[in-house]
Order: sequence, then C-alpha cells, then structure tokens
Amino acid sequence: MTRAVVFAYHNVGVRCLRVLLDQGVDVALVLTHEDSPTETIWYDSVAQVCADHSIPFITPDDANAPNVVARIRALAPQFFFSFYYRKMLGAELLGIPTRGALNMHGSLLPKYRGRVPVNWAVLHGERETGASLHYMEIKPDAGNLVAQTTVPILGDDTAFEVFQKVTVAAELTLARALPQLIAGTAPSVPLNLKAGSYFSGRKPEDGRIDWTRTAAEVNNLVRAVAPPYPGAFADLGSKRIIVARARVAAAEATSSVPVAGQIARTSNGSSGFVCGDGKLLIPLRLIVEDKTLDASASQMWLATVKQ
Repeated sequence: MTRAVVFAYHNVGVRCLRVLLDQGVDVALVLTHEDSPTETIWYDSVAQVCADHSIPFITPDDANAPNVVARIRALAPQFFFSFYYRKMLGAELLGIPTRGALNMHGSLLPKYRGRVPVNWAVLHGERETGASLHYMEIKPDAGNLVAQTTVPILGDDTAFEVFQKVTVAAELTLARALPQLIAGTAPSVPLNLKAGSYFSGRKPEDGRIDWTRTAAEVNNLVRAVAPPYPGAFADLGSKRIIVARARVAAAEATSSVPVAGQIARTSNGSSGFVCGDGKLLIPLRLIVEDKTLDASASQMWLATVKQ
C-alpha cells in the first residue's frame, strides 16, 4: 500500500484528501491548521475529515520544527501531498518522502505562481485558470508539472465562484494523476518559469478602488475581492462603501466632462460611478454600514448621495 503524509487545509485540502482515501492511499498523518470560525463559514474542515476517518492529525506552528520532522521521518512515507497548506516546507522535510513531494496549486502553472492565484487571475481579467499538480522544490511553485486541469472564468465570475471551480479542477487533476503516480508512470514536465508569473499575497487595503482606472479594471477588482473576501471599497464623504457586485455600462451623453469617482447616469437612467475611461460602474450589490443592498436598493441609495 502506498503511504503518504498530507499537508492540507481549505476546501481543496478536503476534496483532495478524500481522493487519496478513495484510491486506497495509506494516509499516515495529516498536518493542517487550526480551524477558524471566521473561515469555516465557507471552508470545509480538514480536521473533521481526519476525525471521520480516524486519521492522526496535528496543527503545528512550524511544520519544519525538529520534533515534527522526526515524527514524519519515522513514518517512512513514500509521498508528501500538499493541498493548500499555508506554510512552506523546508529542504529537510522535502527530502523525506522516497517518491517525491507534490503540491496542488490553484492556477495554470507557470502562470500565477505564489499567493492567492485565483484572486490575481480574476484581477487581471483572465478568462481561464485551473489547478496544477507539481513536484515541490524549495522555490515556490517551481517543480516539474505532473498534471493540470483548466476551468473557464466568466466575465462576471467572482474569485469565490472561480475558486469553487478550481476546487473541482483540483479533485479531477489528482484523481486522474494518482494512479500514474502510484504506478511510477506519471509525467514530470519542467516548467518554463520565464513564461510565467509570480505574485505575493494581498491585504484588505489593496481593495481600495481607484476610480481613475478603466471601468473594466475596477470591475475586475470588485470581482477579485468580493465577499467572502474583504471587498472593493471607496469612501463617500463619511461613509465607506463596499462594491460587492457590479457591471460596466456607458454613461449618458452630456455636455460636461465626467469626473472619475462621481455618480452619473446611463441613458436608461441607472446610476453608477464614473471611471477613468468615462464608462460607469453600476453597482448590483453595495454594502453600506454593514447593510447589504441589492441592485434596486443600491440605486435608491445612490440617489441620496450628495456630490
């Protein structure tokens, strides 16, 4: 029987761990993170899967700590699998599995190596992304590619919606590749990192809207950080608003030059925010003072804003 140690978190961790169990892998130990009540609202729990299947699991502060490394080494795993584990594994750890350490990454590598790849893909207006299974090296997301699966990004998809697709893509990718890995026949294709890209993490402040950008760019930001992420926000007077969903429209023709950030109307009477290219961002969902407004209520609220 193939023996593995698994590093996992998030929905991808849950689904991929279940693939390993379904295909008969002996999961000797799982390393995960403490479940956070604010995240398990929309994340499934790896720890719960372990409990359901009587799999030993630990939540160390440092997976590279000597006592953790010693415990893993004693298990003599053939494979490591990392599924959205949030911490880097060091060289000593990566040298333990006799048949390799593999990671599932939420992009079409070598594009969008690094942190929060789905959010970055949506922010850049990509029309597809996916999941990639690759061997792990010290350099993040740089090891040889085993398999990947592509999913579409619709023009109005939020990052959360895309992530749901990527979760399915990750499960499909692993389910197809795992028999080959076990048999020793899986592909191992070097990545052309020069043809790819690398991005770091994002902070809530990165969601501040710059109305001088084009309407399409602003809408990409809205989609990339829409709830349950912190959201794209702007300050209108003393109020901070979050644009949770929106669409792009042409502004009504007027004799005056529109100013970025001002509220204007379309030819059919809908109100929206003027962007740098003169087009409007029409809110379909606003969050104002912790209240979520639908498209109709958003229009009514915009009508009360004094400029």
